[in-house]
Amino acid sequence: MTLSLKLKKFLIKNGATEVGFADITNFTPQPELKNGVVFYITYPKEIIRHMQNAPTKEYLEELVSLNSRLDALGMKCEEFLIDEGYNAYAQTKKRLGTDFGEFNSFELPHKTIATRAGLGWIGKSALFTTKNYGSALRLSSVLTDAPLDIGKPILKSKCGKCMECKDACLGGAISGLNWNYKLKRNDFYDDKKCEKYALKVSEENLGKPDTVCGKCIFACPHTQKYIKEL
Repeated sequence: MTLSLKLKKFLIKNGATEVGFADITNFTPQPELKNGVVFYITYPKEIIRHMQNAPTKEYLEELVSLNSRLDALGMKCEEFLIDEGYNAYAQTKKRLGTDFGEFNSFELPHKTIATRAGLGWIGKSALFTTKNYGSALRLSSVLTDAPLDIGKPILKSKCGKCMECKDACLGGAISGLNWNYKLKRNDFYDDKKCEKYALKVSEENLGKPDTVCGKCIFACPHTQKYIKEL
């Protein structure tokens, strides 16, 4: 069994929904770590089904839970690779911080690794999006020097003319422009407008301001297909 297959099976056994591997040579914040392991866990369907009036208390609780589980899984992945004789660094929220829109120079966005691994693309909402689960998922990643079976990068959006997330965003954060790998996030999405609206709608729905919303997650047709499956 190859190292990649062994690691993928290990991560899925420990809770990951999907796993991918990417060449991050030209992106890595740590030059000696040229490969990325990326994995995600999906939101339960029943949580997303009740998101017509997002955000909900259940969604926020699940978001916090997923972040904790992803951090734990990242550390297990790091330990697995070190035990195999390689260097590895888990990009956990605990290590990198959790502030809205934060960019850390020691961090490579999980979404970048995920698109380079070929697991999906960046939606017009700036969320990582897959055909099977839409945006109803959360990502984490590990940087490593382990030799891995690299996926085929996805370099442009698969959203086409769809504007469901744009129409759902009452904060006006989504421009409707399709992502490609050359664009920066703020070229097609305004995180300040997103934050402003999220603080407002979360206070209305949850009784306290928070940087959570979720309307764009619920609106994505791929998410809708996922939550309607039995």
